[in-house]
Amino acid sequence: MRTAALRRCLAPALPAALPPSRGLCGLRQPRGGGGEAAAAAAARKITENAKKSLASLKRENPRLEPTLAIIQAHNDHLIQEINKEFAKEVGLRVIHICLPEGSGKDEVVNEILRLNEDPNVQGLALDLPESLYSSKVLNTVKPEKDVDGLSDVNLGRLVRGDADDCLVPPTASAVMELLEDLGGKTVLLVGAGGAVGAALQCMLQREGAATLSCRWEAPQLQTKLHHVDVVVVGSAKPDDVPVSWIKPGTTIISCSHDLLSEKHNYGQENNHAAENAVGSLAIAMRMKNMVKNTERWIQSQQYRKWDLHCLKLQPLSPVPSDIEISRAQSPKAVDVLAKEIGLLTDEVEIYGQTKAKVRLSLLERLKDQPDGKYVLVAGITPTPLGEGKSTVTVGLVQALTAHLNINSFACLRQPSQGPTFGVKGGAAGGGYAQVIPMEEFNLHLTGDIHAITAANNLLAAAIDARILHENTQTDKALYNRLVPVVNGVRGFSAIQLARLRRLGINKTDPGTLTEEEISKFARLDIDPSTITWQRVVDTNDRFLRKITVGQANTEKGFVRQAQFDIAVASEIMAILALTTSLQDMKERLGKMVVANDKKGQPVTAEDLGVTGALAVLMKDAIKPTLMQTLEGTPVFVHAGPFANIAHGNSSVLADKIALKLVGEKGFVVTEAGFGADIGMEKFFNIKCRASGLVPSVVVLVATVRALKMHGGGPNVTAGAPLKKEYTEENLQLVADGCCNLQKQIQITQLFGVPVVVALNVFKTDSPAEVDLVCKIAKQSGAFDAVPCNHWSAGGRGAVKLAQAVEKAANQKNSFKYLYNLELPIVEKIRIIAQKVYGAQDIELSPAAQSQVDCYTRQGFGNLPICMAKTHLSLSHQPERKGVPTGFILPISDVRASIGAGFIYPLVGTMSTMPGLPTRPCFYDIDLDPVTEQVKGLF
Repeated sequence: MRTAALRRCLAPALPAALPPSRGLCGLRQPRGGGGEAAAAAAARKITENAKKSLASLKRENPRLEPTLAIIQAHNDHLIQEINKEFAKEVGLRVIHICLPEGSGKDEVVNEILRLNEDPNVQGLALDLPESLYSSKVLNTVKPEKDVDGLSDVNLGRLVRGDADDCLVPPTASAVMELLEDLGGKTVLLVGAGGAVGAALQCMLQREGAATLSCRWEAPQLQTKLHHVDVVVVGSAKPDDVPVSWIKPGTTIISCSHDLLSEKHNYGQENNHAAENAVGSLAIAMRMKNMVKNTERWIQSQQYRKWDLHCLKLQPLSPVPSDIEISRAQSPKAVDVLAKEIGLLTDEVEIYGQTKAKVRLSLLERLKDQPDGKYVLVAGITPTPLGEGKSTVTVGLVQALTAHLNINSFACLRQPSQGPTFGVKGGAAGGGYAQVIPMEEFNLHLTGDIHAITAANNLLAAAIDARILHENTQTDKALYNRLVPVVNGVRGFSAIQLARLRRLGINKTDPGTLTEEEISKFARLDIDPSTITWQRVVDTNDRFLRKITVGQANTEKGFVRQAQFDIAVASEIMAILALTTSLQDMKERLGKMVVANDKKGQPVTAEDLGVTGALAVLMKDAIKPTLMQTLEGTPVFVHAGPFANIAHGNSSVLADKIALKLVGEKGFVVTEAGFGADIGMEKFFNIKCRASGLVPSVVVLVATVRALKMHGGGPNVTAGAPLKKEYTEENLQLVADGCCNLQKQIQITQLFGVPVVVALNVFKTDSPAEVDLVCKIAKQSGAFDAVPCNHWSAGGRGAVKLAQAVEKAANQKNSFKYLYNLELPIVEKIRIIAQKVYGAQDIELSPAAQSQVDCYTRQGFGNLPICMAKTHLSLSHQPERKGVPTGFILPISDVRASIGAGFIYPLVGTMSTMPGLPTRPCFYDIDLDPVTEQVKGLF
């Protein structure tokens, strides 16, 4: 009878008490008996207060479901039930992880590590045999989840007096709740070691008590027991220690399974109800801790101020190569960077030491956080060498954060390996304004482009395979293979049921379809001549621009002409850049039109049944990659559509996440490809429509070199030395070439956004040339024009630009789109051609006009326009520099990216697969077999 009663009272408190038994059992007083009632009342009050506090938190956070996980390594299920009852009363969810009896420390540690990283678990407690309570096990529990307060971190905070920042072990709290008027009294802790013993000593001393501690086998035990006022028993009393050693009137609190083996009650009978109340008090304290932990967890989910430690730069002169500069800087570990900018551990997926994916759950956590300022970096019409937009983007954020102490984020595109090994090189910035490590940035990164290639080519394979199978099978045979019998059961997959609904067939049993319905369901009847979906590869390979597929005998004569595009031209890349969530991406993937059927209706990826598989291949690619600049400021690298054959902007998701992280006064700086006439126009008309974001300011990048070219200077050719016109002062060429700068400023003003001109200064630029450009830019309507030296000086060289951007971002913004989506496709093309490029008019080829009519008929006429045009001129002719006028813009073809959400006309003879030059970059790229370092990237 007594043993059963003790088990009932001890079980609730087992996980929360001392190492030997972890249980809080009973209070003994020499007279009266009021302690039992006090314990029960205290437990009720604590439980009720915890319940009210949690209810208040839930009202403020309706989706909150605080969860306590308890790891148990024994077979006593009574403990589970008691914890669940208390938790249910308070409003908490409890999950028990029951390890097999006899489990070792490694099994416990592995389970703790798993729960540490579970974002749905806010508290973690242990209910283990004595042998498993080691320092290693206790300290594996994350301090922020340690509801029993047994880790060294929690105890350290308690000892230091950080009461608001620590959780007190529930048993210690229960003991202190039961003891009153401790001032001047002496308390003996017997067999009470470990974390709870240390906590008790600390708390008792703070209340003015003198504390002693000893083991049961200590020779001076009898003397101590006879002279103290309070005894706290932490483990089972040995039989050879008589109760008579304790002086009458001593208050005894037992935290052990075996209360006191001898039946000495000093005039009282055992009171099991009292014992139960005290055990309940310990559990109530645990629940109180859990509610406090939940409150902390909610606070941890709020926006966090940055604690960014920037890296120091020591620029050298002359400036070394990009890869030498990158290697000379030691980047921060990416998990450190993530913590500095307020990312939570469960929001980051580490890829090595310097890269990490960031989970989209952050957007939900910070949904109420105001966005920062949104800055777009665009440029004038460039030379084939590029004018340094990426370098300006990186230099600007280094200046804002490392030198002006303003939170900022750069959002860049992932470079294609085509240009990296072709002629243009990498895209990590340059000089002392780079993303590091630059070789990781410029090569595989986290594999996003490979994922796009795999998804794109899976869809391409599905198209040809479906045509082959439909051409070689009867309706019945085709249907039987599409809906096979598996384990004696025949059923439609989810995506097949969706297709049936789109066809108006409201049936779910495959055996009930009529012959007509079977044919309608099984046959897509793709017209091979209308296939627009091409295979892709991330290499500049001119010989894949036109190919023939299906020549093997196994393809039974199904031969057709096709082509490869470069991977970043894939519609899936555009979808990655424009999507706003995983669900949105899946829907967009399903909407991709790959061909028409023989009746002229669009055939989609959803019709082919491949949407789910594409989403699976893209599930990691949708997460932006976190890296850093040379000065340790954060960068997102995500998506990489070209601007001449796609929309040329990094991802909406990267921008949205960065805008939340920088805070209301911070800045997110993103870049649009090539000149403002291409990348910026698409940023405003396509990306901003998809994201709903409004830019604060445009930074327009110019160089004296490019302006001289537009002023009539000789051709600039990649890989060839610059002519003397570009290395010597020539004010006339600069003045004449500023017409292109003026035109790009005017284009920016069409959208109602302030523009700051950033003049990327080269060592061959004279002060007079620099002053002239800045003067003309301001006279032409720029808010400001600033010479920048970040390439040679890092962020310090772009401080004036950062200050100008900060001022411009506070100006009145009257942002507007260039055209109404409801206008006909041809009219939208004409508006872009005339208002942006300066064309007199447009001219559509018969094929282009036919496609426009087809897309309009299919209901796609209200999509924005994404012009595929050369980036080397405002016109369609690359050799026409400056500001061409009076030309007719030829539209050779019109295609549609329905999933991405735009129509893209091809201007002139645009190719979607670049080729390699005579001397590609790969001649200079090498690997040191000893150090494994990459050489020759730029």
